[in-house]
Amino acid sequence: MQNRLFFPQEALDKWLVDGKVELAGTDLTILSEGRTYKLAEAVRVTREVTGEGDPNDLVGHVKSRPFLEQLGAELFETSMLIGDNAYDVVPGWVGRPSTTFRDYIASEERKRALAAAERLAGFVDDDDDEPKTDEDLLVRTFLEDLRP
Repeated sequence: MQNRLFFPQEALDKWLVDGKVELAGTDLTILSEGRTYKLAEAVRVTREVTGEGDPNDLVGHVKSRPFLEQLGAELFETSMLIGDNAYDVVPGWVGRPSTTFRDYIASEERKRALAAAERLAGFVDDDDDEPKTDEDLLVRTFLEDLRP
């Protein structure tokens, strides 16, 4: 089973402006790596704010917008209402990799993206330290964006 990754809208906006990613329809591509994800609108539910509990077990999870709408959710920027419950949420997108990680590592798209990135940077990256997962790839690519 392929892993799904959550891309917060705020981070995605920054990466688009910085030219680190490209968005074509629902396909998000990390330009320096040639890795593509199919996106669907989602939110990360961070906490229930009324103290009424979490009857749908949403806190700490990423849920797609259609799933939440089936529960009767109303979304307003960083807030969500479901019945008597109110939640803080992080709007964004859930991404499903377009291929398995193993296929991606060996792909021609990745080889072309790495070669282009190396030409722009003026050096050759050490292949001994390949990313092992999509999460590892994202941390390596966007590490400077993760620092406070």
